[in-house]
Amino acid sequence: MIGRKNIGRASPLLLVLITLGFFFATYNLLTLVLQYTGSSSGDGSELSYDPITRMPNEARKLGKSSPKYHVALTATDAPYSQWQCRIMYYWYKKMKDMPGSDMGKFTRVLHSGKPDNLMNEIPTFVVDPLPEGLDRGYIVLNRPWAFVQWLEKATIEEDYVLMAEPDHIFANPLPNLAHGDNPAGFPFFYIKPTEHEKIIRKFYPEEKGPVTDVDPIGNSPVIIKKALLEDISPTWVNVSLRMKDDPETDKAFGWVLEMYAYAVASALHGVRHILRKDFMLQPPWDLEVGKRFIIHYTYGCDYNMKGELTYGKIGEWRFDKRSYLSGPPPRNLSLPPPGVPESVVRLVKMVNEATANIPGWDSVKNA
Repeated sequence: MIGRKNIGRASPLLLVLITLGFFFATYNLLTLVLQYTGSSSGDGSELSYDPITRMPNEARKLGKSSPKYHVALTATDAPYSQWQCRIMYYWYKKMKDMPGSDMGKFTRVLHSGKPDNLMNEIPTFVVDPLPEGLDRGYIVLNRPWAFVQWLEKATIEEDYVLMAEPDHIFANPLPNLAHGDNPAGFPFFYIKPTEHEKIIRKFYPEEKGPVTDVDPIGNSPVIIKKALLEDISPTWVNVSLRMKDDPETDKAFGWVLEMYAYAVASALHGVRHILRKDFMLQPPWDLEVGKRFIIHYTYGCDYNMKGELTYGKIGEWRFDKRSYLSGPPPRNLSLPPPGVPESVVRLVKMVNEATANIPGWDSVKNA
């Protein structure tokens, strides 16, 4: 971890970084941090796993306590990000104290470098973006750097952290799904380390272990011990930047590059995740909410008036967050036509409830 928490085991390079006050002036300086982040954390790689849930069998036998986790939402100050954060925070407050919830406090980690007009509405911690030009227009690269700064500078009471995103809505009370040093993550069908072994080996060498040690996840949603995340985050920054700097990797991974970087960084620290398919659902592909915990509305939902999906073609009825890049969606969105899956209907109803109850809903248009 960059900073005073680990000065006792810091390399000379780390002390230089501390002197620079958490700001990497050049790409080379930033990537050199990788030299001291190779130590293993946790003992997940030595556990046996249930083949379906990937839950450690030892944890299944012993059970677990349910310590609170801190909800950490990384975001920008763009109106597109702001309105999603407002809806997400509304449903956090609704679910926080319900039976079955292990939610602790909430922080929007704002990586714009300056306060915005939601500071009084949502608990927010402002951190710096990467040095100008380092993200190469891929703003998501600021996420791992935001976590490094937040973990170092903020006072976080909980022992666990949920890494979340603006387009998450809590559909059911979310317990702490982690088990000790084994974080819980959602398995994404498009994160396939074994199908990209040649590329993965650039960042996860053979001596570290098989490619199957790299979990098919991103950093979000993940519930993880704060201490583990402190160890992983600097490596996550470096792997992200190294991947972005490699043309083959950048082309292969595209918009999910930072997700692969987190998966690789975790594996470099010997951390294995419990894969929970019930962690999240993604309309329109997942048809029912059921007992799943988070609705992730990253995909557009397009239907004709017969209730038939027209994905890839703008539907007669649609809900797509990208329709509202410059400002929030209006209150009281029309509900989908008959025949549309329950997950999409539930999503729109939850958006409508939030927008109906959030004061000054249209205010972010002028942010």
